[in-house]
Amino acid sequence: MPYRRLPNTDLARLRSLQTALQRAEITGFNEQVLPYKLQSEIQQFLSQFENTVLQSKENYTTKVSANKQYRHKVQKARMYISHFIQVFNLAVIRGEIKKEQKKLYGLDPENHIVPDLSTEESLLEWGKKIIEGEQKRTAAGGFAIYNPAISKVKVHYDIFCEHMQSHQFHVQTTNRVQGDLGELRKQADALIVQIWDLVEHYFRQELPYSKMQKCKQYGLIYYYRKGEKKLSAETDRELQRIRDSQQAIQWSPEE
Repeated sequence: MPYRRLPNTDLARLRSLQTALQRAEITGFNEQVLPYKLQSEIQQFLSQFENTVLQSKENYTTKVSANKQYRHKVQKARMYISHFIQVFNLAVIRGEIKKEQKKLYGLDPENHIVPDLSTEESLLEWGKKIIEGEQKRTAAGGFAIYNPAISKVKVHYDIFCEHMQSHQFHVQTTNRVQGDLGELRKQADALIVQIWDLVEHYFRQELPYSKMQKCKQYGLIYYYRKGEKKLSAETDRELQRIRDSQQAIQWSPEE
């Protein structure tokens, strides 16, 4: 007899549960394999599972699209902040701005290297410092840096901050839905095992091929082992002939 194996995808889990429920719904009252209480439980669970799977797919699609936009905004903010610092450092090197004023920006007066801007956190930190530093210096009478102007830097920094909040929200939502889906998968597998056990027990007296075919109608999935002979109607006929022969020997009249 081939062995059964649980579904390994959400679509397969849904299909297995739906098949069992649909089969139970068209089965006569006196031939019910699955108790009505279990059928009701399956129906309620399917609704929740289907909605969560659909929400997970929608979240993934939204996340992919939002991630592309977010990465673009991050790159823009990084480019403008980095460019501003480079231009500012050049003005200091040329003596147009006193190097002590770099402290207003949180920059080392003796170091003209652009700070590490590789992470979103560093962009948040340095974008804020650069914007505030430029505002303090120009408010004290210093000439404004152009190309890029701090107003342009601030626009892209603010856009980045806004998208970062949206990105974090998407991540939290996706993680929550994935967590819910993980729990529902466990429940789905438990339900499927319960259904399959009941179905196989109900058809336990059937011949192997007949049993397998009737169980499949309830969504059971069977796999043959390597080298295992496949079952067929002929398998059942041959087994039935053997059984009939054995019974004939057992019940033959004594000579």
